Amino acid sequence: MRAAPTAVRGCYELLLEPSHDRRGSFVKVFHADTFAGLGLDLDVREVFLSRSGPGVVRGLHFQHPPSDVAKLVCCIEGAVLDAVVDLRSASPTYREHALLELSSDRANALYVPKGCAHGFIVTDGDAVVAYAQSGVHDAARDGGIHWASAGVHWPGDLGEIVLSDRDAALPALDELASPF
Repeated sequence: MRAAPTAVRGCYELLLEPSHDRRGSFVKVFHADTFAGLGLDLDVREVFLSRSGPGVVRGLHFQHPPSDVAKLVCCIEGAVLDAVVDLRSASPTYREHALLELSSDRANALYVPKGCAHGFIVTDGDAVVAYAQSGVHDAARDGGIHWASAGVHWPGDLGEIVLSDRDAALPALDELASPF
């Protein structure tokens, strides 16, 4: 596993190393000692899977302190464009974003540090995304920003966007007083 920095400080694309044989493939997505060696803080407390269809946007989500979480995200089926927006007011990359493709074909994952909003759009058929996070979901501290408000350069040919009612009602980035 190699870690490649993104445009957001502390956010890394993880380049996994799958092995292949006549049965198929096998890839290690998380190893605590490797993460510690890379300086990535992720004490996994919960793991989620989402299945989403074409054009689905999930996010951009975060949890308010003290329930803020770091995440490890990978796409295990299909493909997504994944976005991370830095909401840490003291960060040199505050309000900047990273955008990259996650897919099983690319054998990559994304480490999202605390204090960043995260989301994605499905770009290839149905997509299954796995999230491991450093804390438990805390509905009372859920937060987010509207997916189209953060200056993310989403592709121009997105087609019909499918949003949850919650995500459609999220405030714009400019309306958010950062809790981080």
